[in-house]
Amino acid sequence: MKVLVIGGGGREHALCWKIKQSPLVDCIYCSPGNAGISKDAKCVDIKSSDIDSLMRFSRAEEIDLVVVGPEESLAHGITDRFESEKIRIFGPSKSAAQIESSKVFSKNLMRKYHIPTPFFSTFTDYEEAVKWVKEVKPPLVVKADGLAGGKGAIICKTEDQVIDTLASMMKWKIFGDAGESVVIEEFLDGEEVSFIALTDGNLVVPMEPSQDHKALLDGDQGPNTGGMGAYSPAPLITEELHENIMERVMIPAIGALNEEGIRYKGILYAGLMIKDSEPYVLEFNCRFGDPETQALLTRMKTDIVPLLDAVVDGDLAGHSLDWREGASVCVVLVTRGYPGDYKRDIELKGLEVAESMENVFLFHSGTVFNDSKIVTNGGRVLGVTAVGKTFEQTIDLAYSAVDKIDTEGLHYRTDIGRKALNHM
Repeated sequence: MKVLVIGGGGREHALCWKIKQSPLVDCIYCSPGNAGISKDAKCVDIKSSDIDSLMRFSRAEEIDLVVVGPEESLAHGITDRFESEKIRIFGPSKSAAQIESSKVFSKNLMRKYHIPTPFFSTFTDYEEAVKWVKEVKPPLVVKADGLAGGKGAIICKTEDQVIDTLASMMKWKIFGDAGESVVIEEFLDGEEVSFIALTDGNLVVPMEPSQDHKALLDGDQGPNTGGMGAYSPAPLITEELHENIMERVMIPAIGALNEEGIRYKGILYAGLMIKDSEPYVLEFNCRFGDPETQALLTRMKTDIVPLLDAVVDGDLAGHSLDWREGASVCVVLVTRGYPGDYKRDIELKGLEVAESMENVFLFHSGTVFNDSKIVTNGGRVLGVTAVGKTFEQTIDLAYSAVDKIDTEGLHYRTDIGRKALNHM
């Protein structure tokens, strides 16, 4: 079969890498792809937002399965368009993708169906929001309603910080239309976990839990980013807590959407805060996580393609997942200056040496070819991923691989995976 993966980041590289291993697949395309993806798929120069061109390409090449990576494409209704043309596509519909594309929709759904989430209120008027903040008092988290590239949630410890953040979103439009409506919620002090599952709209098949590191700097300091690293599994999630999450969050969320007349097929990703051994949903996402996917797929033993097919066909019954024992750790290298302004065209040296290491995988994000050289072309550049028998061994292996790469002009956290050791 022929598969088209839409997107050009580390998540899509990991998907291409995993799909390539399936004996069911003869050819993989990726649009637009990147320098690293070109080793695992044929890159097609079509933007992930250009739905018409992607549809024409899929028809011309007789693509058997389309796999959507970015949330923006899903929010813009790519699944609805492809399904109307009878092209098989993995990813939720536009109405289902609201669970990520609108924080207001998602939070109201959780409130209506009693899915545990921090106390919150929503606003479209700046003055009303400020009045509420003065009554409730920080610490609070201000979230842009729409998509903001993983940077739209800002923790505010003082009243002045909350008001300044509201002004930047609602008045100065730092996130464009995404900040026209905002959610303000209580700040919960706990530990975050990514809980990702496949669903056909009825059954929910969970993947192993993982943990993302959103803050730029060690110790979870600095501004939020799209993700500085991840590890799997998350030892924080005990068997009892896993069952609790399924029964109180994942299954009820799919049930709630069905009650609202929305059939949700694809990936359901719950960003959870674990406080006092109880899960609270900070956000739902409608796609594979990045960089969680890099950590998860290097541990997944099951062929992913039959699972993707089953979701598209609405029939996950009888499917399960098998996982490699041990751990995986993904360290993300970013361009200095990210998530603000940063330089491009920095040559990446040492990639071949790092890639030659056993149980090490390099998943590219913002890279392109400049002649025969691979150079940076984005904020997040590489996901250096290692697998091993223990977390200690895997962390050491991942950073050993990072040491083989010339990181001049790049930045990375040095503590990815360390939290897992606290729960061993």
